[in-house]
Parts: sequence; structure tokens; C-alpha cells
Amino acid sequence: MSLTELLDPRPDDGTRVAVYIAERSVTRRRLREQALALAAVLREAGFAPGRKVAVMLPNSPELVAALFGTWFAQGAYVPVNPRLSDPELAHILDSLGPAVIVTDAEHRGRFGDLPVVLVRPDAGPDTDTVWTAPGRPVAGDAVNEPDIALVQFTSGTTGPPKAVLLRHEGIRDLLEPVLRKLLGGASSTVAQRPDPMPNLIPTSLSLWAGIYNVLFAFRVGAPVVLTEGFDTRRFAADVARFGIRSAVLPPAALVMLADDERVDSLKPLKYVRSITAALSPLQARRFRDRFGVTVLNCYGQTEIGGEIVGWNAADARAFGDSKLGAVGRPHDGVALRVVDAEGTRAAPGGQGELWVRVPASTAGYADGSDFGDRLGPDGWLRTGDVARIDEDGFLWIEGRVSDMINRGGLKVFPAEVEEVLRLAPQVAECAVVGVADDRLGEIPWAFIVPRPGATADAAALAALCRAHLAPYKVPVRFREVALLPRNEAGKVLARQLVRLALADEPG
Repeated sequence: MSLTELLDPRPDDGTRVAVYIAERSVTRRRLREQALALAAVLREAGFAPGRKVAVMLPNSPELVAALFGTWFAQGAYVPVNPRLSDPELAHILDSLGPAVIVTDAEHRGRFGDLPVVLVRPDAGPDTDTVWTAPGRPVAGDAVNEPDIALVQFTSGTTGPPKAVLLRHEGIRDLLEPVLRKLLGGASSTVAQRPDPMPNLIPTSLSLWAGIYNVLFAFRVGAPVVLTEGFDTRRFAADVARFGIRSAVLPPAALVMLADDERVDSLKPLKYVRSITAALSPLQARRFRDRFGVTVLNCYGQTEIGGEIVGWNAADARAFGDSKLGAVGRPHDGVALRVVDAEGTRAAPGGQGELWVRVPASTAGYADGSDFGDRLGPDGWLRTGDVARIDEDGFLWIEGRVSDMINRGGLKVFPAEVEEVLRLAPQVAECAVVGVADDRLGEIPWAFIVPRPGATADAAALAALCRAHLAPYKVPVRFREVALLPRNEAGKVLARQLVRLALADEPG
């Protein structure tokens, strides 16, 4: 099975739109022609199945065509964010050794003498002129298995990103349970609906969340609406223009919308599914109260290959308020287990590390390593997330095991402290990290982004924490910053905050 099946010809391909962006639209037939043209260019240059194709393009129909064109050529797709720094780009190229680069004229100079296929958008009906041949034979190492669809880097919030190999079959097997839960079935006719609602994707397609939502849309026969970066008013306009009733948004975008007084309506939006990072229940409630839109979480990891826990409309109606902040219940075929610090299964409602078992697993990391002691012989994967499962089977993510601060033997989970700090009216955003300490091992620091016109009053914030938390959980420092460092998925980069804290400490 190959994910190229999502672009199989259909009778209405000449009129059914596949991709919208700004005022442009591209039909399914045109998109397939572009993808096949790229595959032909790659083969003519000597591209062999199993090799990697690195693609650096902005969100565009050409980027989607490059994704499927890579698969038509039986290659492994490597998304590369145009916003990467030169050292970050060099790390990807050195560690993966792609056979060829697909990019545009703006970014051509970043790849030296590597073989490059250039794309010229809007080249007209002659698809052979869209892609410019590299002018030299391509080489590069093959991935370990022929079924590899994608080489996707992890978010790298606490350490260097790692490249994960995702299989065609594994991605498909995780798409189907989500489809069944959200749409009430995965019959062969689901993609033949006459007028499916477009899937509005407000994230970069260099992220797995963005690619995943393109694949989900094509699986149900829906077009995708892409954006060039997230803008609150543009998002609201797209919701109204395309009649969007359900959308996905990262937590940072939810906060931006709730804070933007210029956006007074998101009609006809009814549901938002929060993706890419943990969403604070407080922020979920702010968004819901502001726009009357139900906010639902979901859960997955790059190493898992897709979403494995989420909500459906029935759960939202029954539990939408009482379970606000939970990431949902497991999809079909997914098993969950919470394991305590002693390695035994936690009591119902107890906190510990989340272990999961899914129908299909990824192929490990691109450097040839597997998941080591994270994956047991019985198929249970240690996620590294701290979680609990309540009496109704809803999963709650409390933080990362690696984020836990060990303050003299006492555990401090940053998410718990951050939720209290968000109660302060002067706090727009916050993050808590552990900083090395000679006496206690680690101590919590809080980084505060104040609301406009406000300041971070350390004494008031400490008093607020003492009113809600045990004394050892109260941060020892409150550092005001203009913004929090985040990756493209909106996750806070804790390691950068730790470096900032250490730079503050005397010699």
C-alpha cells in the first residue's frame, strides 16, 4: 500500500479542488499531474526507490505535489522548514544524506552543489515545465525499508530533534481509527461525498501535524486550505469564506485568537481540535467563552506516527465541560497504561508515565537505532509523558517525564505551576523550567510574558503560588521576558530558557 492511493483518479478530478491558498486553487487532476511530473524528473535523473527527497518550500500546492511526487517515485519524503537556520539545515543534510533537494529560486543558494530540482509555481498547463531537472545524476543513501513514506524530525523541545521513519502502512492504519471516531465510519464511500467541508490547515507543512491533516483531508475527499503563516484575521476570514465548522489549531494560535480584540466572531466554527502541544484548560476555557466554540484536545507523538487519542462529537456533548483539558479516549486498536515510578501499573486515576500499544509502529530512527528500552518486547512504548486515566477512560497529560524538576527529592511538574501562574491577570504567557542548583539538584524558575502595560510582580506571583501549591513547588525566580522561545509547532523550547537562566547566574 502507498499513500499515493489518496490521489487515485476520480471522475470529477477536473473540477474538484484539492488545494486552496489565498486566491489560488488547484484541482485534483492538476495536482496529480504535477506530482507525476516531479516523479518523472526524479527518475530521469537516476533517482532510485528508497532514497530521500528533502523538500524546502513554503506552504503551497507545489509543496503538496512534491509530497506525492516523492511517493510516486517511491522515495522517502523529508520536510525541511524554510525558517531553519543554516546550522540546523546543515545538521539535517549531514545526518540524512538526501539524494536530491526540491526547492524554489529563493532558497536555491542554501544547498551548495547538491543536486536540486527547482519548482516554478503557476507554470501553466504544461506540467513538464514546473520542475527543473537537477542537471546531474542523483545519489544518496537509501532508507532501511522500502515502505518508508516520511522522515520526520521530533519537536526537539528538551533535546536535539531526532529523525523518525514513518511507514506508508503505519500512517494509513492510524488514519482509519480517527476517521471512524470523527465521522462515524470508514466505508469505501466516505471519500465520494459530493461537497465535503475543506480542511483548514493553519500550520506549516514542514510539521507532521500539517502533513497529517493534508492526508486526512484527501482520505475523506476534502480539499485543504493552506495559509502562509498564521494570522488571526486571515484565519477568521477563511473560516467564514469556506464555511468551516471544525478546524485544528495549535495552542499558541488559540491564545492569539482569544487575545485579539479585532476578531469578534469565528462563525460558523463549532469545534476546534488542539494539536501539536499540550493545551492549558484555562486557555481552552478562555477560547470557548470568547467565541462559543468547543475546544477538544487530541494526543499523538511523532514516534507513534499519528493521533491515537482524541474526542468525537458525542463525547464533547456528554463531557465537554467536565473533562475540559483531557486529550480524549483511545481510538480503536489503541491500548493505554499508566506506570508508576516503581514500574508497576498505577492505580485507577493514579499518575505515572504513559505507555501505549498501537496497531502499527514506526520503523525507528533514521540513524538506524530503534527505540531501545522505550519499546518493550510486548509492544508497549514508553511515551515519556506523565499522565493519568480517569474513571471514564479519558486521558489527561500532566507533563513530560524529562520536564519534571527534582527539587531535593521532591517532584515539581512545570505544567501544574504554570496553570496557577496563568490565574494572574498580569500574565499573558509563562513557562517553568528546572535549573541546576548545587544544594538541591534542581530548582524551578518561572519565565513570565506580561500582558501589555503590565509587569511581572515577583512578590505577587510568589504569593499566588503559595496560595495554591506546596511550598517546594513555588518558583525561586520570576524572570520577565518579552516572549517565550518556541519551535514551529508552538512548543516552548525549555532548553533555551535553561540557558537564559544559567546566563543570569553569577560566575
